[in-house]
Amino acid sequence: MIRKFSTKNPAKTRILILGGGFAGSNVLREIQNKFKGRDTEITLVSQDNFFLFTPMLPEISSGMLHASDITTPIRTFCKTANFCHARILSIDVENKSVSVIRIFDQKETVLEYDYLVLALGSKDNFFGNNNIEEFAFTIKTLEDAIAIRNHIISVLECADQERDQILQEQLLRFVVVGGGFAGVEIATEINHFLQNAAKSYYKNIDFKKIHVIIVSARDGILPEVGDELGKFALDYVRKSGIEVIANTKAVDAGEDHVLLSDNTIVPCATLIWAGGVTVDPLIASLKCEHGQSGRLVVDSYMRLKDYPSIFALGDCANLVDDKNKVVYPTTAQIAIRQAKLVSENLVAEITGNVSSMKPFTYHNKGVMATIGKRTGVALLNGRKIRGFPAWVLWRSFYWAHLPTREKKIKVGFDWLLSLIFPADIMTVGFIRKKTLSRLETPIYSAIERSIDQTPNVSSYL
Repeated sequence: MIRKFSTKNPAKTRILILGGGFAGSNVLREIQNKFKGRDTEITLVSQDNFFLFTPMLPEISSGMLHASDITTPIRTFCKTANFCHARILSIDVENKSVSVIRIFDQKETVLEYDYLVLALGSKDNFFGNNNIEEFAFTIKTLEDAIAIRNHIISVLECADQERDQILQEQLLRFVVVGGGFAGVEIATEINHFLQNAAKSYYKNIDFKKIHVIIVSARDGILPEVGDELGKFALDYVRKSGIEVIANTKAVDAGEDHVLLSDNTIVPCATLIWAGGVTVDPLIASLKCEHGQSGRLVVDSYMRLKDYPSIFALGDCANLVDDKNKVVYPTTAQIAIRQAKLVSENLVAEITGNVSSMKPFTYHNKGVMATIGKRTGVALLNGRKIRGFPAWVLWRSFYWAHLPTREKKIKVGFDWLLSLIFPADIMTVGFIRKKTLSRLETPIYSAIERSIDQTPNVSSYL
């Protein structure tokens, strides 16, 4: 039986926030303060009961940080608001209601609203390739990061016991698809971890045989930081032992290999996909105007054009920067800024002071990325920073934006310990997306079968 939930006091204005990421959680925190003492009922819905600080996910994969370091219970932010731990089934914009299914007992409920905030984030985009979706790891969620960590440690354990040199080399080949921030940061992070782990713990593995590969569809990596810093990052990454295959796409995959667009087969035991994202299917299915990648077209006040009581922001929103005539990118910095504006415009809308609503404007202060051991690149207000200073800047910026004092202390302490002690090689729990049972038969046998069946294909052996 579907239950319909409404506020006990119909006079209260009901604000419903969908999503607990950077956009949703920051709207929640802002409007609680702004509506303090007013007759409003605020509810946030998320299928995770925690806020995830995604910029530090690669450091979970390497074991430098722990899962609890970058996760904060959403209820920590709910001073006056309600939290609904549920998966969203559908959004009815005409009847102003949202159907959700409770995580614990799968009970379906309908939540009604007066104002809706859409902040559902994005999903991995595999561009319709079912094989890549099946065989690749991703790096979007906490489970993804833990799964990668468990997997690469299991691969090291297996490789340490393997006496077949060809098979061991294939086990020690790690392919990351994507030359943007996510791909480069996860590749450099696991490369550093693998090298150190092999030197410290695995006496039967020559660390020089560990081979991390970045497959980039562009002519290089990190196009967001510009040509000069991108060239510096590319040179540094290659000097650290990572191979970068540029102007190439991954077009197919199997249990033990990746097929590239130049008809090269790369045998490997690990494939990590960071090749792009798309809008949440729920957002894409809404009957309203959509922009690129299915994002919702909003006006300058972050409202849906046909539904002024619905605000969309972050990865959900398609808003063109009037100055540069391009759609604002989906970054945490922009989501946080949009959250502040949406909360202000919500107050103006609800209090009837519509004339005080403000349009969204954003000056890009810069972008930055880590590219290896104590090395980074940063482009801040046109100033190019590289090497150790950029790495310090990256850490300082994101450390300062951790949501609570507790998380700042924990992350700072773990970073300090990582300078003294090597990362441990203990697998965590049983989160694993694929097993190594297929290695009961040699990887190269499957590769040879793939080559026989595919004309004009060379093998990366």
